Amino acid sequence: MSLSMYQASIPVFIFMLENLSKILDKANVHAETKKIDSTIFVNGRLAPDMFPLSRQVQIATDIVKGCAARLAGIEVPRYEDNEISFSELQNRIIKTRVFIEGFSASQIDGSEARAITLKFGSKELSFLGQAYLLNFVLPNFFFHLTTVYAILRHSGVEVGKTDYTGVY
Repeated sequence: MSLSMYQASIPVFIFMLENLSKILDKANVHAETKKIDSTIFVNGRLAPDMFPLSRQVQIATDIVKGCAARLAGIEVPRYEDNEISFSELQNRIIKTRVFIEGFSASQIDGSEARAITLKFGSKELSFLGQAYLLNFVLPNFFFHLTTVYAILRHSGVEVGKTDYTGVY
């Protein structure tokens, strides 16, 4: 049996967004318990030239909502990118999950050869659907999720591998 585009995308995104939400919950509880201003975590970075945690979450959610929409051939919804608290980041994750959970397998499957073009300023990247999902979306999604995990772990939040990967 082959793996469909839907199976390789939407369920993976949902599963990992759930884990991201749980990690952010742990960070929020840690901040409250230790009486640390939670904006320290939300604005935390691993290095001065890296985006803060809030932007990492924004990019991760943008990647998956964009992927689902592009593979289905519909317009990508735009978010404001103005979240500054754990609760606002959680709302963004929920909004993203609701959006991607609205896609059926029939909307995503068969998109392997769909032409996908991304614009980053004056730079343009072109993919076919399968390469877009496997070579661009998944690596970028996991990079930004891992960075959120690393920022929080580095900041003393007690998160471990199973918080990231889930329990299986």
